[in-house]
Amino acid sequence: METQPQVPAVSLPLGVRVKSAWTRFMIALYIPAIIAGMAKTMQWMLRPKATLQYPEERHVPRKGYRGEHRLKKDEEGRPKCVACFMCATACPAECITIVAGEAPWPDRDKYPVKFEIDLLKCIYCGMCEEACPCDAIELTQTFTQVATSRAEKVYDKERLLRN
Repeated sequence: METQPQVPAVSLPLGVRVKSAWTRFMIALYIPAIIAGMAKTMQWMLRPKATLQYPEERHVPRKGYRGEHRLKKDEEGRPKCVACFMCATACPAECITIVAGEAPWPDRDKYPVKFEIDLLKCIYCGMCEEACPCDAIELTQTFTQVATSRAEKVYDKERLLRN
């Protein structure tokens, strides 16, 4: 009868002896992977932190950031909006509600009696700003407005003019 060659046992730390070639092979793959993972962890730990210590450090949004909405006023302090419904039509989220009324000024036909934006529905895409022919609505850099109820995030005309 033919005897199989004996595989020599390999000693590992803590007195563990491994005879199987498959086990030795797996350990040879596992230990370098663990060391590479630990090295990557140390790289991340030594990098500068990206976290800001709010409120001491304030985030400055990039140019072109689309934050909360604002209705602009003309030179006489009136809302620039002429209630043309272009922003409401262009809005993919359908979050703008406008009710038009007869304008009390001779240079316009209509003005918004009611202008509301539901910011919980809004996707801040900027389509309303692009669609407005009289540049009456804009998205500001403001992003830190806190609300304690859903109703506080439905901005009416007065709130939009205050922004």
